[in-house]
Amino acid sequence: MPNRAFWDRMLSVAALAALAVASLAGTRAIRAQSSADAAASPPAAHFALSSPDLPEHGSMHAAQVNTRCGGRDVSPALAWHDPPDGTRSFALLVHDPDAPQAEGFWHWIVYDIPASARSLPAGAGDPRRHLLPSGAVQGRSDFGTEGYGGPCPPPGRPHRYVFRLYALPVATLNVPPDATATVIASYADAAALGKAQLIAHYGR
Repeated sequence: MPNRAFWDRMLSVAALAALAVASLAGTRAIRAQSSADAAASPPAAHFALSSPDLPEHGSMHAAQVNTRCGGRDVSPALAWHDPPDGTRSFALLVHDPDAPQAEGFWHWIVYDIPASARSLPAGAGDPRRHLLPSGAVQGRSDFGTEGYGGPCPPPGRPHRYVFRLYALPVATLNVPPDATATVIASYADAAALGKAQLIAHYGR
């Protein structure tokens, strides 16, 4: 006949099994409630970014292309709407994930764009023109300079150029002095309340 130690072990196993079943049931209940809450809630406003100068998933116009590739290096006009509640500033980063560099290539970095802003005019990426909203700061692109630098990829397949706008819960991003584009992007990504983006292409 099994001794007392055997039955104690059996009771422990049974208790652990019951606890696991209860935990699984609790998890399923939470997920079901979350799904029900989401279904019952009205849809959130859609935070979106657009540009009259950039055909979505189309080819960039010559004006936005780098002067090294025969363009004019003019940053595109941009507009956005319906940022998340609690937004206190925006950051805009333009990235080529198809560049041969390990981290891709950063073409434009702007942060501390005031929460009241809903657009940037064409050419705002030229620091000499002073077209950014008051308080906005331009970081260094991978060209090593502040401001917008247009695409000029190696010959071959077209590259993607991702314009991503971050809605942030802080008025100032407080990045370290002389922060790289990658660092600024990591700060913005970690703090973002929401993101809106558009993608254009360019190849030669």
